[in-house]
Amino acid sequence: MKPLRVLQVVTVMNRGGLETMLMNYYRHIDRDKIQFDFMVHRQEEGHYDQEIIKLGGKIYKMPQIKPGNYKSYFIKLDDFFQVHPYYKIVHSHINENSSFVLRAAKKAGIPCRIAHSHLSDLGIDYKLPFRLYARYEMRDHPSDYFACSKNAGKWLFGRNKKLNLERVTILNNAVNTQEFTYDPKKRLKLRKDLGIREEQLVVGHIGRFNKQKNHIFLIEIFKEILTLNGDAILLLAGDGYLKTKVEKKVKEMGLIDQVKFIGVRSDIPNLLQAMDIFLFPSLFEGLPVVLVEAQAAGLRCVVSDSITKECDLTDRIEFMSLNSPPLTWAKKILSLSYEHLDTSNMLRNRGYDTFTMSKWLTKYYFDHAL
Repeated sequence: MKPLRVLQVVTVMNRGGLETMLMNYYRHIDRDKIQFDFMVHRQEEGHYDQEIIKLGGKIYKMPQIKPGNYKSYFIKLDDFFQVHPYYKIVHSHINENSSFVLRAAKKAGIPCRIAHSHLSDLGIDYKLPFRLYARYEMRDHPSDYFACSKNAGKWLFGRNKKLNLERVTILNNAVNTQEFTYDPKKRLKLRKDLGIREEQLVVGHIGRFNKQKNHIFLIEIFKEILTLNGDAILLLAGDGYLKTKVEKKVKEMGLIDQVKFIGVRSDIPNLLQAMDIFLFPSLFEGLPVVLVEAQAAGLRCVVSDSITKECDLTDRIEFMSLNSPPLTWAKKILSLSYEHLDTSNMLRNRGYDTFTMSKWLTKYYFDHAL
């Protein structure tokens, strides 16, 4: 019997939070029963594209959705579903633009059309006509509603008067907890590779260099940490359009020797082992995969209170106000214990282990593909 093919709709399969979540499920799902294919909206190759192909998935490239190309985009969507009539499930992860994809899927007679919310905000003006239109379209075209947290569900679907929010299914951003189990040998090796002494305090952050992640405030917090404890290092993993601006800020503050820009990493489980504290002062989030990963590594996390309390799965997260000055954040960080704990059982019991959740998702897909 051929596997049930599920079309996952994304922007591009780079190493972001929702993309990592999808790959966590894809790697652990029974691919004899379920196969993922991906509709992407960038022409460049994504970080995960080659792995997707090796796992048996297909990648279809569509044009980027813009206010000026809706008509041509709708035509391309209709053409796509005519050429690929075998999909029974379309699972869309592109915020309000999911409504357009799912409208075409509904027109093509696809029974299961999932709109999935991964954020609690976008930091942009939703009064713009094309965004209001997209939200309006969200009312009628999905058959199923997913979110990574209650706040994320309320943000994307809360204005839909036809939808009782109790219908929104929370799909946990699960991780392979076994990969993140603390290992002192891995910690020592990675610190050595990065030129970090064992006794140094290592503050870590993983995320795209964009407005949402609030890197400038993060640098200001670290500056205060150095004022109180001069023997500290900041690791910044990721890439993005604001990276050059952040690098300039680090240079202006005289922190070049204490801040390490280490790029996009494929060894996140090992990287987290090298850290003592995880710092995450985002302006908004859904339920960040990287916070699940940091907790799986047993790390203490200090995060902004704009992030849902649902992310605290292990009682290892400290929430701080973005209105508090950097010095207050720094004092909190330096007051904590940095011992790595084994949190794998806690995460499994909360439903954040991919082995368990991939079985749940398999059953959901089969139950709703008819």
